[in-house]
Amino acid sequence: MTSAVPRRDLLRAGAAGGLGIAIGGSLEAIAGPAEAQAAVRPPVGYGPLVADPAGLLALPEGFGYTVVALAGKTLLESGQPTPSSADGTACFRARNGWALVNNHEIGGDEPYGVPALPGLTYDPGAAGGTTTIDVDRHGGRIREYVSLAGTLDNCAGGVTPWNTWLTCEETEQRADGQFLKDHGYVFEVDPLNREANLHPVPLKFLGRYAHEAVAVDPHSHSIYLTEDASKPLGLYYRWTPPKRFRGGKGALRALALSHGGDTAGTLQAMRCSARGQHIADLSAATEPGTRYDVRWVDVPDRDARTVPVRQQLAADQVTRSRKLEGQWWGDGGVYFVASYARKDDGSRNDHDGQVWFYDPQRHTITLKTIFGVNPDPSQDTNYDGPDNITLSPYGGLMMAEDGEGLSHLVGLTERGVAYPMARNDLNDSEFTGPTFSQDARILFANIQDPGYVVAITGPWGRCAR
Repeated sequence: MTSAVPRRDLLRAGAAGGLGIAIGGSLEAIAGPAEAQAAVRPPVGYGPLVADPAGLLALPEGFGYTVVALAGKTLLESGQPTPSSADGTACFRARNGWALVNNHEIGGDEPYGVPALPGLTYDPGAAGGTTTIDVDRHGGRIREYVSLAGTLDNCAGGVTPWNTWLTCEETEQRADGQFLKDHGYVFEVDPLNREANLHPVPLKFLGRYAHEAVAVDPHSHSIYLTEDASKPLGLYYRWTPPKRFRGGKGALRALALSHGGDTAGTLQAMRCSARGQHIADLSAATEPGTRYDVRWVDVPDRDARTVPVRQQLAADQVTRSRKLEGQWWGDGGVYFVASYARKDDGSRNDHDGQVWFYDPQRHTITLKTIFGVNPDPSQDTNYDGPDNITLSPYGGLMMAEDGEGLSHLVGLTERGVAYPMARNDLNDSEFTGPTFSQDARILFANIQDPGYVVAITGPWGRCAR
């Protein structure tokens, strides 16, 4: 996702050192610098990427893609062009195929905003939002329409157990000038029922800060939230619903509109420790398998009326991280990503990506995979900056790379070995929004700039190792 300091514009301090891992780490151990540099890529994934004659998307042999949408070119039902900056995306089963809810991370400078249509607009001064794209069972485009307008910097989000999409504003913008309302909230979007999206309601009980992604526990209906922020670094949050809350379509909206809805439930930030010692920063972990105990600390003022939420808690109360990005519920817990860290940003160690797993039963987080600082981002076998993630129906994870140099969709096996799934042959823009169709036949993904949405098909299967 974009941030106040674009990822690709950062100077790469100490790129030749780091943790000595050029690709994904394993769940068992990390190679030292010499071993990592000499390692041969393991036989994993779907094979080498084949350059695209059309110059858009390199894929393994046997795979292909179709373009579902392109900002400024394809048209909405209302006649305007598809909005810019496709970001977090989710796929839902629909009557004639699939419905994609597609975020548009628009802050104001992008060429094509989300149209401020009557009844669907939260703040007419903001040009972000979501569109819903209906496609057939093969990924062919049927139509696209606005499902939420008037929001700002819609970055990632998350699916709910009741098959809706929670879209997140990655901003702390207050009402001022062109913006008629405060921003930095989460909104719920129904992928199938357009009427349910009328008169958008911010879910203020989830807090106002630079939201990145959410994941919902299907049993307790607790909601986990990442924050992509700095000065100080962001936090990882948990919202616990009030007693007798039962999730379902319309339940979050009804809670938000109820008496006291702005502060319904409990919003807390994560605090990690190891053998009783406080862990101030997730970048302290450098070895896969590192496990921390977790407890949760109440947020004093979740709407950040005078002080940003992350500044309300002292350094010894919480655990911070640079670039907390995508997450996804699966395997009885939450996988979440820290995209990268640098000492000169206030992190303890440098890295180019961590994948963590939170276990709500054991109240622990475990580092599953770590990417060392990428020594050569121009190499097709080096990856950095994992961002949006989704569980693969074939095992492991699928991640969108938002790093330096070449941009990939990167698969991660159940043992934590990385492999290439796609490469952006058009430009160096990040991939966003990987999500599989429910029949596991199509991987949908986006190239944020200039705003492609693509459907990838091919000989899917379980990857070894």
